Amino acid sequence: MVASVHAWVMQQLMLGAFSSRQAVLRKAVVMAAKIAVFAYVLNILSHLVLVAFGLLPYALGPALVIATVLTPPVSFVVAVLAYSVVGLAIYDLGLSNQRFEMLSRTDMLSGLMNRRAFLDEFERVRGQASLILFDIDRFKAINDGLGHKTGDDVIAQVAAVLTSRAPDGAKVSRIGGEEFAVLLTGLDSSAALAVAEGMLHAVETAEFVGPAGAFPVTVSAGVADGVAELGFSEIFSMADRALYLAKAAGRNRLVHANALQVAVSGEEAVVSPELVTFETRRSA
Repeated sequence: MVASVHAWVMQQLMLGAFSSRQAVLRKAVVMAAKIAVFAYVLNILSHLVLVAFGLLPYALGPALVIATVLTPPVSFVVAVLAYSVVGLAIYDLGLSNQRFEMLSRTDMLSGLMNRRAFLDEFERVRGQASLILFDIDRFKAINDGLGHKTGDDVIAQVAAVLTSRAPDGAKVSRIGGEEFAVLLTGLDSSAALAVAEGMLHAVETAEFVGPAGAFPVTVSAGVADGVAELGFSEIFSMADRALYLAKAAGRNRLVHANALQVAVSGEEAVVSPELVTFETRRSA
């Protein structure tokens, strides 16, 4: 019995999480009403117990009137104030925690999810998945020739272009440096390649402007697909290999990992041109 009462009281007093400040105030009013009723009943019972033992130093009737007039409103006001103060503090703390969590999962320069968040998203995927890796071509030359501020602007603009061309449900991330990743689900290999090609072309045709005027920016891409249960490392390795070969084949193109046959001679990768599944060429 005692345990049941204790559990009920704790459940009633549990603050939990709040969706808004209005929710805090609504909960405070409800809880204060319960507390006021509980305090009133406890006051009445206390008086009756004192009367039973002959310990009440004043008449019961006036005492009950005073208890009825004072106990509910006083306890209600005190409970509303106390619950609101604590509830609002918990709400603000929750907002701070959400903000911190968002910052810990967001790349500040591009506004995209960071590598940690992207890995978490990948871990939730089941079944067929496609991974596209993009790398900005000759990014070091942009940084060295036009300045790091322009390089940062390029990263932010490429991120915006990729996001604008991503289909519903796609996850776009900056996973490091000038490298981006896109996770696609629910698409077959051909559809994933079409999405990658559209993104690559969108970057090529976007206008990038630096201190000296407009300048071209392109990306290379590697695509790999398979069952997500293979794990991120396995699929990432295939896409990264395809990206490397796209770079070696001349940049500004994409290569699918499933269509590659590579002979490695020393440190130089030799790529058969017919094995490059898509190529975006600059207009003459």
